[in-house]
Amino acid sequence: MKNRKILSASLAAIMAVSFSGCNGNINDEVSSQAVSDTVTFDDNETAVSSLSAEDISVSAEDKDVGYEESDSTNITFSGSNAEINGSGAALSDGTLSITEAGTYVLSGSFNGQVLIQSKGSEIKLVLNGVSVVNDTHAALLIDKASKVTLTLNDNTENSFTDGSEYKLSGDDDNTDAAVFSRSDLTINGGGSLTVSGNYKHGIVCKDELVITGGDINVTAASSGIKGKDAVKISGGTIDITAGSNGIAAANSEDETKGFVAVTGGTVVINSDGDGIQAETTLRIEDGTLDITTGGGSENASMKSDGSPNGDWGNWGGGHGGMGGERGGFGKRGDMGDMTPPDGTGEMGTPPEGMTPPDGEMGNMEGMTPPDGFGGEMNDDMMRPAENAQPSDTADSTDNSESSTSAKALKAGKSVEIAGGSIKIDSSDDSVHSGGNVYITGGTFTANSGDDGIHADSELEISGGSVDIQKSYEGIEGLNITVSGGDVKVKAADDGFNAAGGSDTGSFDRMGRDSFNTSDGTNYRLTISGGKVYVNADGDGLDSNGDLYVTGGIVCVDGTTNGGNGALDYGDFGSTAQITGGTLVALGAVGMEVGFDETSTQYSILHNFSSTAEAGSKFTVADSEGNEIFSFTSAKSWQSAVFSSSKLAEGTYTLTAGEQSEKVEISSIVTSNSTGMSFGRR
Repeated sequence: MKNRKILSASLAAIMAVSFSGCNGNINDEVSSQAVSDTVTFDDNETAVSSLSAEDISVSAEDKDVGYEESDSTNITFSGSNAEINGSGAALSDGTLSITEAGTYVLSGSFNGQVLIQSKGSEIKLVLNGVSVVNDTHAALLIDKASKVTLTLNDNTENSFTDGSEYKLSGDDDNTDAAVFSRSDLTINGGGSLTVSGNYKHGIVCKDELVITGGDINVTAASSGIKGKDAVKISGGTIDITAGSNGIAAANSEDETKGFVAVTGGTVVINSDGDGIQAETTLRIEDGTLDITTGGGSENASMKSDGSPNGDWGNWGGGHGGMGGERGGFGKRGDMGDMTPPDGTGEMGTPPEGMTPPDGEMGNMEGMTPPDGFGGEMNDDMMRPAENAQPSDTADSTDNSESSTSAKALKAGKSVEIAGGSIKIDSSDDSVHSGGNVYITGGTFTANSGDDGIHADSELEISGGSVDIQKSYEGIEGLNITVSGGDVKVKAADDGFNAAGGSDTGSFDRMGRDSFNTSDGTNYRLTISGGKVYVNADGDGLDSNGDLYVTGGIVCVDGTTNGGNGALDYGDFGSTAQITGGTLVALGAVGMEVGFDETSTQYSILHNFSSTAEAGSKFTVADSEGNEIFSFTSAKSWQSAVFSSSKLAEGTYTLTAGEQSEKVEISSIVTSNSTGMSFGRR
């Protein structure tokens, strides 16, 4: 959503004069220029992952749970004592030290610490029903080794627990987790592991952490699981409750590291901070994720006073704009009440189902999200939270433990979703990238207290299912491209917002700075395929640059507030072009806009004589009375934008519930709007 520029009376008069001479032949000029102005895009363009298959793969060794018992050292704990059968381990002053490469089988209960000091060695710890508690330090400290594997024997329960205060000194002053490793660490097997990080973190690995199996439960005062170079999860069940981040990779010194890759397994996170945070790339290819952050969307980082327009409110009045045919400016009308309206009304419940039309067009009735999509928005979603702080200060460095960010999936460089099943309930953004977001597959469902999906740069959806059931702004990026998939968005403000603003997290949303577009690039929102449904209280599809629709099926239940539009695009020189696909966008009268004459597919922007109630059907019938399109809106509306390859020059009948009005199409754009669509191109 953005504020319109109000032209002065003198500027309007000058422009009206300059356009008056074109009224007679403007359509002929437009039809000849439309082809040359048409922008084409590669619908099959797929984002390339910044991680290679080798980067995210796990080795056979990481999955290997086998060992030779006869070649292993068996250690049985009892209280502060230990019975050691084999070589390479010794007990002294409550510390079980392992100093040689090999396999060690641990069982029993131990009040002390398991310490590994075997530089350059590979060590396998087989946890065979062991419980280790250390009140003043890490329960398992891997100080020196090349790699350590924790194998959880089938049908065994194992645990590591630390105390709330550590006694640290010298080179040991950065130890801060119940399980702390300075070497590569792998966890596998079929047993269970419970880690209680009472001091700070649950599991910390200063190199690469790999999890391929096991039933792992982590509770931590701060972060649940941290790996520096990488965290790779390919199997197992991981359940994390964390006072800060759930899972984090924090190498900020090497751009090829600091990533998180999930290629399998089940991950459940309930965190006060970010759910999964990667310094560079977060990639999800498979698995099941269920993430709740910051108490969920009901504890939203963005608060609402019921007015998505902020201070601009409902413009009211009329503005004798150009209308869709650019036939000259009308007289500037009374701007009406400039104060925000009382409330925005409920979002309503869309009709059931969201099925593609029969054949090329078919009947679009019922193209809406599944049951439960129409829940009420949090009334407090847009006011800055009390004492809110900037949100992008999560503990991405080793020494920073505080986190006011509560995003679910977060990365500094790229978030990539290629598969899996993801369910999110976040008080902050459900997906947030300091760079790009690529969604090529999988199933993604989100309830967000802020943005559903936010990218500081490119945001591309080419496959999968995206269902944002609750958000402040639904999908936001510098450039947004939808070329495939099934996308549903419900938003208290804009549904899609291209180049609309850099994320500020918990405060100053209304006065935020825009994306940095000072390089002269006109950024864009492009829909070239897939199915898109939007239910937004602000603008439905909002590009603060260009808007292109070249394919796909798009249905927008737009605002009931005349201060926004079902469609919106940049002022003065920006393009709104449709060359293919099917689109309907319903909303209020006041700020409505349609497509411009660079389009090659016919479109209609039509305002009905009165408002249609929620649940009213919008239909389009040809001159012979054949219905070529229908859509039942979840909200009240008066203005309709419609475009389809079925349209041609001729007479059509549009209905809005009980209202029926005829429209004559004689040019690529047909409009009866006198709203705020002036100043375009």
